Amino acid sequence: MKLILGSASPRRRELLAQLGLEPFDVRPADIDETPLKGEAARDYVARMAREKAMALDVADDEVLLSADTTVTCGRRILGKPEDEKEAAEFLWLLSGRRHHVFTAVAVRTAQGLRERLVDTVVKFKPLSDEDVNGYLASGEWHGKAGGYAIQGRGGAFVPWIQGSFTAVVGLPLAETATLLASAGIRGDV
Repeated sequence: MKLILGSASPRRRELLAQLGLEPFDVRPADIDETPLKGEAARDYVARMAREKAMALDVADDEVLLSADTTVTCGRRILGKPEDEKEAAEFLWLLSGRRHHVFTAVAVRTAQGLRERLVDTVVKFKPLSDEDVNGYLASGEWHGKAGGYAIQGRGGAFVPWIQGSFTAVVGLPLAETATLLASAGIRGDV
């Protein structure tokens, strides 16, 4: 079976490498990622992973892996910030608070679709003007759900998490390994 990664995320590719897996091909799905009106964050992220998986063709000898990660604070979904102003708004919203990071994983074969949703609670320390301005200047917030990267400088804002660190990065390794194994793909772990 050939592993197909349905994501252009370099972080997901790096996480797969931790399982000893290298995708045979990378095929990012081009879908509308707009949340539906009133859609709960966990429903949204599961729908995104599923729609990415269903948007791509899968041959009989292929296993397609797609995923989606979103940050939510209260009922608000914090996607990838459009600009520095929105990134600052997200960081101030998360400052000193707990929030949820939902990552959904979908594995599709010619025989069907398997899915998992991982919910991780992340606590941010109270941020100072210096923290926020320094982080914004780093540019690390670009392309990151919630406007931060826990695996980078943003990790300095996080005194604790409850759940999967790799899910916050973009791919929950334990759940992904189980889903892939059920589809015939095993890493070197």
